[in-house]
Amino acid sequence: MFRRVVGKTLGIVGYAIQYGCIAHCTFEYIGEVVICAGPSMEPTIQNYDVLVCENLSRHLYSINRGDVIIAKSPNKPNINICKRVIGLEGDKVCTSGPSDLIKRHSYVPKGHVWLEGDNLQNSTDSRTYGPVPYALIRGRVCFRIWPFSTLGALQESPNGRILKDK
Repeated sequence: MFRRVVGKTLGIVGYAIQYGCIAHCTFEYIGEVVICAGPSMEPTIQNYDVLVCENLSRHLYSINRGDVIIAKSPNKPNINICKRVIGLEGDKVCTSGPSDLIKRHSYVPKGHVWLEGDNLQNSTDSRTYGPVPYALIRGRVCFRIWPFSTLGALQESPNGRILKDK
């Protein structure tokens, strides 16, 4: 009887480990559902919108200017941030705030991206902590699934700060 109980327990533990590995690989390499909180991406993403994020883009190095991404915060690695990619490595970006009289520009270093929130007055982004290493990117936001009234793809950047020339 003891053997049967141990055998059943080990069988259940084995299945739990298998399904845990499958879930981990799915969320790490394919995609996940995320809830964004905070005002930094308004009006594109409202507080507590539920989004689908695909993680293949970061592994295939296919993140582009204008993409909304989820990344680890450079300041607080235990939290994720949701920002728009403004510049890729080698791009010239405006590093000053929207209300600054003197506009400063810089180049994004190799292996980094420049991230900004769509709500420039209420966003802690690359203008504060500088270029973000590509390795901190978790994935690219595909579309919104909640609230249902705004179901679908995200809109373009409302402030037009994306510079396309190098």
